[in-house]
Parts: sequence; C-alpha cells; structure tokens
Amino acid sequence: MSKKSVREARRERRRKKARKNQLIWGGIGIGVLIVIGFIGWTVFRPAAGEAVPIMANAGDHVQPGSDPGPFNSNPPTSGRHYAQEYDAGFYEESDPEVQNDFPEGYLLHNLEHGYTIFWYNCDLLDEAGCSNLKSDIIGVMNDLNNFKVIGFPRSSIESPLVMTSWGRMLAMEALNVDQARDFISRNRNRAPEPNAP
Repeated sequence: MSKKSVREARRERRRKKARKNQLIWGGIGIGVLIVIGFIGWTVFRPAAGEAVPIMANAGDHVQPGSDPGPFNSNPPTSGRHYAQEYDAGFYEESDPEVQNDFPEGYLLHNLEHGYTIFWYNCDLLDEAGCSNLKSDIIGVMNDLNNFKVIGFPRSSIESPLVMTSWGRMLAMEALNVDQARDFISRNRNRAPEPNAP
C-alpha cells in the first residue's frame, strides 16, 4: 500500500470518528434541550380553569366553627380558613365532615396546601345522574391515588360539578375526565403551601 493510500485511510478514519462524535454530542445536546423544554413547559405553563382573584385575607386563620366567609366565589378558591384540613378522599352527603356548619373553613386549608376539590351538587341531577357523577369523580381520584384530591358535596353551586384549586375554578355540567386530569395536573401545588401534606 502506498504512503498516499495509508494517509487517505487515516484521514477517512478521522473524518468518520469526527462525524460519529458530532452525532453523539449533537444527540446529547438535543436530548438536553428536550428535557429543559419539558421542565420549562411543566413549570411555567399556565394554570387551568378560570382565574379567581385571591382574597386579601386568604392566609388568615379563624377559630373552627366560626364563619370564615364571605368569599368572592362559590365555591371558594381562597379566603380565611381554619388551621386544620380534611383528609384526601371522597365525602358523601351523610359524612360527619359535611355536617359541619362551615366545611369550607377546612377545605380552604386543603386548597392552600395545593389540593384540588371536586364540588358536586346532586340536587341538580336525578338519582342515576348523581350516582354516575360520584362514580366518575371517584374513578379520577382513584387513578391519582387520592393524592391531594377531595370530592365534596355543595348544594349551593349552580353546576353539577365545579373543580377548584387555589385561585382557580372550572365548572362542568358533566365530568370530562381529560379536562379534570388536566386541571389537576396543571394546578396541583400551585398554592401558598405546596409542600404541606
């Protein structure tokens, strides 16, 4: 083999190695940009639902049993509340927590911790419709392992279902599972105390 052929073979190997390195580093760079873009999109994407102004007294605690209202929305999305909260889960009309005079005092504390609440009004539905709505809400909650979600009855709302998070609200005539999941994922922990349980 001539010297020229040996040199050309070495050059060709170096070019191949350089192309391979460019592809590897280019792929790593694109991967890093995708990860950064996804994190940025997740963190900085807008919250879901209608914005409700945060009340000036939203961080104030009041004594349990006292009226924490008035509120600027129904159901409330911020405001004075009790220093205790309710456990995550689904509540029926007959549950003792529902019988409290001002359950929103506890539930606002949950919202302050980054929860989402499914407020439902079975007075606007027939028996089958109510049963289906409850089952659908429980299904979404179970899919999320009941993490920072509550289902709670509220007969004063004007839609069969209203979802709330801190400063956000979404009313529905029937549960749209995709919309509900989107509301939860985009609003969970967007609250003053997101690291609280």
